[in-house]
Amino acid sequence: MKVLFAGGNGYYPEFHGGVQSSTHHLAEQLRKQGHEAAVLAALFGDGIFGTTARIKLKVLRQGAVMDNFPGYPVVRAWFPWDAVPFAVSRLKPDVAVVQCHKSVPLGKALEAQNVPIVVYLRNVEFHELAGDLRELRSALYIANSEFTARAFAERFGIEATVIPPTIDPARYRTATTKECVTFINPYTEKGFEVAVRIAGRCPDIPFQFVESWKLDGEYRTQVEQTIAPLKNVTLLKRTDDMKTVYGRTKILLAPSKWEEAWGRVASEAHCSGIPVLGSRRGGLPEAIGEGGVVLDYDAPLEEWVTALKRLWSDQAYYARLSAAALEHSKRPALDPNHQFATFLEVLKRAAARTDASIDA
Repeated sequence: MKVLFAGGNGYYPEFHGGVQSSTHHLAEQLRKQGHEAAVLAALFGDGIFGTTARIKLKVLRQGAVMDNFPGYPVVRAWFPWDAVPFAVSRLKPDVAVVQCHKSVPLGKALEAQNVPIVVYLRNVEFHELAGDLRELRSALYIANSEFTARAFAERFGIEATVIPPTIDPARYRTATTKECVTFINPYTEKGFEVAVRIAGRCPDIPFQFVESWKLDGEYRTQVEQTIAPLKNVTLLKRTDDMKTVYGRTKILLAPSKWEEAWGRVASEAHCSGIPVLGSRRGGLPEAIGEGGVVLDYDAPLEEWVTALKRLWSDQAYYARLSAAALEHSKRPALDPNHQFATFLEVLKRAAARTDASIDA
């Protein structure tokens, strides 16, 4: 099959995040199985890569540009939904996987081109859909957690096959020196304020705060100024090699304020037996499972500090949760082969739908 992943977000190298990581892994799996994969994404136009793309748009006088940066075709446009005819004419997909930002206009544009669609529900930010999913006549659905599936069933009355974010364990599994607590993505949504307060109460424990979403301008300055008084906190730039991050990590801190649809970093950490201390928000407890400790986001600070200190200093307790984290990472729902087989089955069902069914 020829599979097109279509979303209103950016893509490598202009944007990095959980959706991009999961999409890349799925694309690699498809290609290994003899299928073709491509991406339709938003163009940001920043940096050398973005500037080059902008020049190509002007020179070629077309609404989209195409590159092979991640090893497979990526079509980029200011407004990806308007670039659907361009992408379909160039790539001729048998099925499209629509994700996240502007899913409804993207889905409608693909249906207008007689391309069967699967909508991968990766968050519960309904406003990002830019429409009502019930307007899509041909879609099948995948959700990244039971929490996400329930939320969309309640809102739109749709059924979704649950497939947690796909993770290649080999990219994350590593021995760890257990020298610090790691907090990834220092944004308010991810619990930055709580993480700072916890670190402030644990001056003898080293913390590394790791950039994921790009920290720009004033916000980067704000983050740096906030953690500057904390001598036990180091801010690290984002990296594509997360083994270097998890290789120093004893505990992953995930006090998310956001209604996480899953919590990919928890699953990544579990691959190395790293327990997670996280918040009871959205699907994050599903991701953590027995491999860590879950507290209410707005629990008293003392509860967060006590839980972290016990994980840090109680060796027997840590060893038990570390073993549980590793075991949780091996459950069938997270087995890449099982996930891919389920994913492919949904795609095949969608691709088997005829043009007539789309027009019905």
